[in-house]
Amino acid sequence: MAMKKAEKQTHRDRYAALIREAREAERAGLYRLGVEKALATWEHIDGMMQYARQFEKTEFDSVQGIDMILKYAPLLLDFPSLDKLEALLKENRRIDRNTSESLADKLAAARRAMWDNHRLWEHIERKPGTRQNALRQDLGGEQDVWRAVVEAWEKMGLVRRSPEGGSYRLSLSTRLGEVVRAKCPACGEVAEAPKGMFLEETRCPDCSASVRFVFMQPESLLKDKE
Repeated sequence: MAMKKAEKQTHRDRYAALIREAREAERAGLYRLGVEKALATWEHIDGMMQYARQFEKTEFDSVQGIDMILKYAPLLLDFPSLDKLEALLKENRRIDRNTSESLADKLAAARRAMWDNHRLWEHIERKPGTRQNALRQDLGGEQDVWRAVVEAWEKMGLVRRSPEGGSYRLSLSTRLGEVVRAKCPACGEVAEAPKGMFLEETRCPDCSASVRFVFMQPESLLKDKE
């Protein structure tokens, strides 16, 4: 059934509010929360685009709520979010048709990047102290790409880069069995558990919502931002 103007406008307004929240989380360094907010925009994308094209004469190169997933899911090794995006684009082909950039092509590129990042993560996990300037030799690909990934991981608090001899030694800041703090995005409850438990959707012990907990940054990183 075709949507009425008021319905389309509601989707437009809700989409805009969620995108603001996603960007706020991104600026605060809460990247997984930003991904959660971006995912929540998806049910409003079609209505938002219809309203913008029909009443605001707006054309789209791409969609912010999708671009954020394409940017951060590969860095977070978030395979489920890319699977959800593939399902969205198959279910609602109008979204891809109404963007000048091919979202399907960008999704394929994000999947390739995620598998490369997965290889990089395993490499650093197997060989703590590996040199950043040797990544191309060890893994192939482009050195500039590997450097950009480890720099992003450092900002996320996932990787340590220790200067040495004009390059860096790399090590993981946390391992899956290490106890970390994470926050429930539904109620704000902070829990502590092995990191691996927070990588999948789990039930919050406080509000009982089934959510993906948001990792909290190490206190040292938070102090650096002050």
